[in-house]
Amino acid sequence: MKQPYLKEGIVCMKKYKVGVVGGTGMVGQRYILLIAEHPWFDLTVIAASPRSAGKPYKEAVKGRWAMAEPVPECAKKIKVLDAQADMEKIAAQVDFVFCAVDMKKDEIVAMEEDYAKLECPVVSNNSANRWTPDVPMVIPELNPEHIRIIDAQRKRLGTKRGFIAAKSNCSIQSYVPALTPLREEFGLNAVLACTYQAISGAGKTFERWPEMADNCIPYIKGEEEKSEQEPLKIWGKIENDLIVKAQKPDVTAQCLRVACSDGHMAAVFARFDNKPAREEILDCWASFKGRAQELSLPSAPKQFIHYFEEPDRPQTRLDRMLENGMAISIGRLREDTQYDYKFVCLSHNTLRGAAGGAVELAELLCAEGYIEAIH
Repeated sequence: MKQPYLKEGIVCMKKYKVGVVGGTGMVGQRYILLIAEHPWFDLTVIAASPRSAGKPYKEAVKGRWAMAEPVPECAKKIKVLDAQADMEKIAAQVDFVFCAVDMKKDEIVAMEEDYAKLECPVVSNNSANRWTPDVPMVIPELNPEHIRIIDAQRKRLGTKRGFIAAKSNCSIQSYVPALTPLREEFGLNAVLACTYQAISGAGKTFERWPEMADNCIPYIKGEEEKSEQEPLKIWGKIENDLIVKAQKPDVTAQCLRVACSDGHMAAVFARFDNKPAREEILDCWASFKGRAQELSLPSAPKQFIHYFEEPDRPQTRLDRMLENGMAISIGRLREDTQYDYKFVCLSHNTLRGAAGGAVELAELLCAEGYIEAIH
């Protein structure tokens, strides 16, 4: 039977067997929901810490389930495995795993490499390997060509199938898509981004974090560094079997935690090498399509970037679920006195910014032949 391969919207379908490593956390729960309804992926394995191992998934997340939707039927009775102790057993049952674990950085790097060396591809939500030079950090609409670095990574790891691919930080998902087509068309030399990030980005709900009600915290550990550096890898190039980050633009960021359940907003200021007219920016956003749209990936929004003319949009509650939470919303484009232009962006942080973005990345890797269905 042919592998599930998609090219220009044509599908030959055999489902992939998928594992979720870190399946009891908030991002892991979102993975479970997305895979349960996915046309390509079958949920086969759920793994977590030793505390949850051995329990049916429904029991493992009892009192911890944070999603509005109930636990999917296909997941309830799956016996949770130990993400580390049962690694060989997990790798033998699946075509690839999603990884979203809460561990120390060096432990995550080691674990993801161990899965890869067991010939199990890893699509990671974790930040630990994002700056490994031969690990692609991909937003499928923006830098799909970076997945070609997997060939070099496999040589380093000594694998035939196994590799690690990562999605980027949720904080950059709203404004980097808005800036990318403008950078390509007009050049970009300086960016200031202030992000206003929902509590689900910390793996919390208001029930678990009542201190956040009617509150704003002007600090999120590590977030500003990620927001300033990760765009440069997204905009980088493959050179000599490494991804070399872009030297421009200069990016500075300030990240705040705000009292929203889901949805990260960004106030963005941009200075260009060749200042465009406002209409040119709007045309650039309206016409932008990426590889995900060309391939008609199941999770890809039909229109990636949406612009709102209303002066009070986008709004978190109204617009975060646009195109199933996978589209980017922009508004309030206007000239600025210090920079050339300023505007506001919004993305859904646990869909586009976390599990949904990783699912779309996995779809890209499947469609381009980097993940095969062998089980």
